[in-house]
Amino acid sequence: MIVNRLIEKAMRKAQGAQVTLGQSESTNVSFEDDKLKSAGVAQSIGMSVKVIVDGKIGSSHTTDIDDVDGVVARALEAAAFGSPAHFEFPGPQEGPDVEIYDDAVVPVTKEEMVRIGEEMMALVKAYRSEILVSTGAGKSVSKSQFANSAGMEHTSETTSFGVGVSGQWIRGTDILLAGHGFGWKKREIDHAAIARKAIELLKMAEKIAPIKSGDMPVIFTPEGVNVLLLALRLGFNGKNVFLGSSPLAGKLGEKIADETFSITDNPLLDYANGSGKYDGEGVPHHVTPLIEDGVARNFLYDLDTAGRAGAKSTGNGVGCGPTNLVIKEGDTPYEEMVKNTKEGLLVHNVLGLGQGNPISGEFSVNVQLGYKIENGEVVGRVKDVMLAGNTYDALKEIAAIGDKAEWAGGSLLTPAIKIARLSVVGK
Repeated sequence: MIVNRLIEKAMRKAQGAQVTLGQSESTNVSFEDDKLKSAGVAQSIGMSVKVIVDGKIGSSHTTDIDDVDGVVARALEAAAFGSPAHFEFPGPQEGPDVEIYDDAVVPVTKEEMVRIGEEMMALVKAYRSEILVSTGAGKSVSKSQFANSAGMEHTSETTSFGVGVSGQWIRGTDILLAGHGFGWKKREIDHAAIARKAIELLKMAEKIAPIKSGDMPVIFTPEGVNVLLLALRLGFNGKNVFLGSSPLAGKLGEKIADETFSITDNPLLDYANGSGKYDGEGVPHHVTPLIEDGVARNFLYDLDTAGRAGAKSTGNGVGCGPTNLVIKEGDTPYEEMVKNTKEGLLVHNVLGLGQGNPISGEFSVNVQLGYKIENGEVVGRVKDVMLAGNTYDALKEIAAIGDKAEWAGGSLLTPAIKIARLSVVGK
């Protein structure tokens, strides 16, 4: 295999080497404002080499698979100026079983994806013909080969499939944009259900409801839960912990959230976007609890950060990022959450997330799609509303967690969450 040739060449001067070769073919179809915009096939290939020379890391990447000598030479040259290596490449280990390839994805044609887009569009247009509809469908089939100088080798094949639909509804000076989509590694997606969800969001927004400024209960839909998760993604990142920028540093074993709240990094869910047998460094994947019953349990590490911190890699690749985040279900039906809210805000998505200092937990965002709750009912969409708070404070004030988890995208599985009190600022 070409990866073994690269390892051989690199090891003439390096003390350790790792090689990844990946290739994929993707097909995508998109409609924009009621019209077919594009339908095409794209292929990609890439080859990466990482070496350790005299205790320093060097790496190089190319899209030319014939450039075997060049990509190795550039990695070796880069090592002279690289950062110190605090790890050794892992030896042979068997990864866990997880489904990441679906034969049913391969035969999906452009014509079928066009039909899917047209059917989703027709459903939304049947609801309101004046809504401008954009839809899309896409698939990819990928193969990667991995090898390192410690004898670790594996080959993996993976598929992905996804669909989405959104509608733009212009009424005078009011512009509403709402939609829904889902993608994972399996063909099995009910595109009609995706369209119906988008229609539901549009229907709830037909009326505009004014909302007063003040502290009030806020319910986050599964998609909206991302507002709370940005701080956790950064806070449990082992590199941020090691550097001391995470507010969670030194807090393992401490209670940091309501006891009803548990979240896990789980790369072993069949067909989920973040799933796989190994991370990008050849470390076998496994499940890592982050918060259990409100108590901080583990941080996420890659090889180098784990070496620097005196910890062990959790199989979270270069960058210490999560794979699939799973929030444990509670015992409150979503409908009951709404019914038990006299006055509050339902948040689906926001603008401006990540601005400011998100690692501290602070957020101040514009609500892109949110709804007012009044006397236990959703009465309409809110406009020109800001939401502010702190993730770590909010997680201590959880009023309810939904009893049904849903995929928000393909790598977050979560129920709706109700926070007892957050700051809402309306015009």
